[in-house]
Amino acid sequence: MSHLRYFITTESFRYLRFFIRFVLFETFYIPMVFSCFENMQVHIIMGSKSDMPVAEKAKKILDDFHVRYEISVASAHRTPDVLQDMVKKSDADVFIGIAGLAAALPGTIAAHTTKPVIGIPVSGKVNLDAILSIIQMPPGIPVGAVGLDRGENAALLAVEILALQDKSLAKKLQDYRKEMRAKALSK
Repeated sequence: MSHLRYFITTESFRYLRFFIRFVLFETFYIPMVFSCFENMQVHIIMGSKSDMPVAEKAKKILDDFHVRYEISVASAHRTPDVLQDMVKKSDADVFIGIAGLAAALPGTIAAHTTKPVIGIPVSGKVNLDAILSIIQMPPGIPVGAVGLDRGENAALLAVEILALQDKSLAKKLQDYRKEMRAKALSK
């Protein structure tokens, strides 16, 4: 008996996604959401695995807002070819780059895409270097920056960018702000 192997290519996956979305949903009005067939919205790229505590902060916010994301590791200095390939092949709408020390990662991501890039400097022995590497980008290659280790603010900024085209996400953001206000006033 022979074994059959099925390979799903990017093109066949697109056809499958089209079939599920349009044929099943619009023809038969099946009220299901297959979010696994949707493109990711945010791609979080860390300079090293040690940046995971900062990525976890972003992950929590993105999970709270039901925003799809992927977390990857690639170094601007040690694996520039991997990073370039990763960014060019990504279907994300927004990138978040997390890096410490020289913190070239967010700028390098921005050099390979015209999509929004948010940089998070990671605290360490040389905090100022990490901050300046992200906020002092040359003209024409902008990177949004948040404070040291502020993964949650980077995720919220990504949600705000996505909410420009998504009214339900904008509503969730307004509700989130109302909750924050209520918490601040209850103290």
